[in-house]
Amino acid sequence: MIVIENTIISEEVISVRFECNLKKCFGTCCVEGNAGAPLESNEISILEDNIDEIKNYMQNEGILVIERIGVFDYDEDGNYVTPLIDNKECAFTFFENGIAKCAIEKAYNEKKIDFKKPISCHLYPIRISKIKDFDAINYHKWEICDCALKKGKKQNIQLYKFLKEPLIRNYGEDWYNKLEKKIQKIKYKIN
Repeated sequence: MIVIENTIISEEVISVRFECNLKKCFGTCCVEGNAGAPLESNEISILEDNIDEIKNYMQNEGILVIERIGVFDYDEDGNYVTPLIDNKECAFTFFENGIAKCAIEKAYNEKKIDFKKPISCHLYPIRISKIKDFDAINYHKWEICDCALKKGKKQNIQLYKFLKEPLIRNYGEDWYNKLEKKIQKIKYKIN
């Protein structure tokens, strides 16, 4: 376990080798699960403000869900999540060549909005839990990502490096640099 500022980082975030492999998994993390993607409360207003642009990339079924219930729903614990189409894929999902993709991210990549996607999606397979004044940063193991583990191992990419961009987005570059320095110290002590 590594502690930086108000975060506790699981050693799996450093030790697991991981790189998404959409050609093998087909974006199943956007389709499977027991709830939509976790949302921060501030992300709801961002989605509401940008929904007209995002709709241009959504499936008709997703648009109907958003029009019926809005840009968010609640999971069984009462937390904000993205709505689902028929309790399956995220309402913001669309399919391209059989691969589930994110309409929010597509609108961002097309420079229609300045919000990439919910941070929980950007950070996946890292999940963040609040413990008092700390964020617990953990690796979420899910068998649908086995192909990402194989690819990450083959490419020798550590999870925290694969997720550098969203970690910096969430915690800042200074935090990420501190993480790298701590990891180097750990490696130095082990070697």
